[in-house]
Amino acid sequence: MFDIQEIRSQFTILNREVNGKPLVYLDNAATSQKPDSVLKVWNDYYTELNANVHRGIHTLSQLATEEMELSRRKIQKFINAKHDFEVIFTKGTTEGLNLIAYILTQKLKKDDEIIISYLEHHSNIVPWQLLCERTGAKLRVIPIDENGILQLDYLDDFLSEKTKIVSVNQVSNALGIVNPIEEIIAKTRKNSNAYIVIDGAQSAPHFEIDVQQMDCDFFVFSGHKMYAPMGTGILYGKQEILEELPPFHGGGEMIATCSFDGTTYAGLPFKYEAGTPNVGGNIALGAAVDFIESTGRQNIQNHENALLDYAQRQLLELENIKIYGEKAKRTGVVSFNLEGVGISSDVGMILDKMGIAVRTGHHCTQPIMDFFNIAGTVRASFAVYNTFEEIDSLVEGVKKAQRMLS
Repeated sequence: MFDIQEIRSQFTILNREVNGKPLVYLDNAATSQKPDSVLKVWNDYYTELNANVHRGIHTLSQLATEEMELSRRKIQKFINAKHDFEVIFTKGTTEGLNLIAYILTQKLKKDDEIIISYLEHHSNIVPWQLLCERTGAKLRVIPIDENGILQLDYLDDFLSEKTKIVSVNQVSNALGIVNPIEEIIAKTRKNSNAYIVIDGAQSAPHFEIDVQQMDCDFFVFSGHKMYAPMGTGILYGKQEILEELPPFHGGGEMIATCSFDGTTYAGLPFKYEAGTPNVGGNIALGAAVDFIESTGRQNIQNHENALLDYAQRQLLELENIKIYGEKAKRTGVVSFNLEGVGISSDVGMILDKMGIAVRTGHHCTQPIMDFFNIAGTVRASFAVYNTFEEIDSLVEGVKKAQRMLS
């Protein structure tokens, strides 16, 4: 039974006002709000369990370790990883992608090729550019059409024995477009031996993830976009690949033995978890998984898709509205501009005065904005606690912006 008011009651922050108006929070692609159950778990760690993990025989250390490893197992199940030690705790998607790009350095040489797409967040562009600078490899980019849809015929042309990495997002943060990663992975497996990296920052909060069925080599996502604290994230990697590749950071926890003559490295997952982790955050990430599972991933997906459909229909009834990616398969995001009226930040400021939080600008996807020859968009992005009434408020706010800016 999906009860939107019961769900909203679990998020205390939704009761607050902004500029004297009830908060309408539509910036979930940037970060989601956190349910009270997640905040309680985070707080309980610091008030009842606070200790370092894996390093102490005393009670608090043992209890903290048990809770963090329980969270790892919850996440393993959440993404259907084969082993819990294939689940690496990180600070977020950006760190995960940089980690992968660093440890793959030794696998590339001059004139090898890395394939990404036009729809990537900067965090899935810049690490690969840096890798190209280190190795002499070349970057190739799958283009998009006027609807923001990837042109996969180019992928067929790009793939060769030179292809060493293919890295794409499952869902575009700027446009909400759902990319056909199953087809991308199948084409890559057929035509190259490349490592396949999937950026799941915008997909993990919205629908079911199965990394074994997907058959990717790496999958990364952030906790803070799926109801968990900031500074949390996950890197999934296949066991045989992670065991073969070198560490990322050196320090405590990631060693088996250490002497001045040399060091040997710990087994997975600790090989990639140097230093003191974000224990409270990692435990709370497990609580966020509990919230998603108890709400039901299909319920979340159905509700958010209904919000998106409603928002798009209502906005398109207005004059001079341009929705980017309108004809593409999308989830969770409507990205638009008022044609001939102001700039996206002007619209965002007017909406903010009405208590409506949206994101404006280039959304860390400047190549997409360059493709459409715009500086940025207004992006409204949805979570399970948003309502149709909030969409109505957004539409009324856009109408007001049109009147004020015309």
